Amino acid sequence: MTRWTSQEVLRAAADWTWVPADAQSVETDFRITRYPQWSGIGVIASRASSARDSGELVDAAISQTRAWGRPNVGWWVTDHDHPTDLEQTLIRRGAAHEDTVDVLALALDALPDLAVPGSVTADVVTTREQRLAVDAVDVAVWQQHPLTDERLEAELAEITHDHCARTGFRVLGRLESNHTPVATGGCTLSAGPDGAPGPVARLWGACTVPDHRGRGAYRAILAERLRIAREWGATLALVKGRVETSGPILSRCGFTRYGSERLYRLTV
Repeated sequence: MTRWTSQEVLRAAADWTWVPADAQSVETDFRITRYPQWSGIGVIASRASSARDSGELVDAAISQTRAWGRPNVGWWVTDHDHPTDLEQTLIRRGAAHEDTVDVLALALDALPDLAVPGSVTADVVTTREQRLAVDAVDVAVWQQHPLTDERLEAELAEITHDHCARTGFRVLGRLESNHTPVATGGCTLSAGPDGAPGPVARLWGACTVPDHRGRGAYRAILAERLRIAREWGATLALVKGRVETSGPILSRCGFTRYGSERLYRLTV
């Protein structure tokens, strides 16, 4: 049986940051990223590991955000950041708490029975039509800008490359009755931290169109991602689930909570 320690899980979570190709990122003793306009994310700082005073780090993030011409910066903080008072410093500076996610993980020695209803299908995205259907779900849930032709072509090339290399994929959930796209979720396989027992399946971007929630679509796309990830050699599934939505579902599906990450937004 594969044994992942709590520290290995938390190190794997700390190593996970999404930076799309058209973002701009600077990494010193923390990472700060200017995300593209289409994402709606803005500027995000994270991964603090510094001997500097927390106030100096916040000042550095503010300076970089102003240089990029953005009005605010978000900062994802964890219980393992250094300096340890970073969260308190952000609060004292007037940062508003915006989001909290739980770090959740599941060893993939065996797959859980998620009781997926037959009314929902889940398929790996490989075609243009499927990717456009995924975009319709993402726009409805995340309020992202719709794909441009240029981004669509780039993403189709990436999907093909990642699937052939067995490094990542996306899943699309549809209603069996009329094939309506209702849910989606992605998976990226990465090496685990040094000494960890095998690759990690990072599960991301899972969502269901509001009008179709509570019908098993989330469980369907989760089950398919877990199945493929295990088949491709992953030994751990890792998720950062929102405490109000996906977190409770994942806990019921057998995932264990290892900690949390909090997002604060500071006007510059």
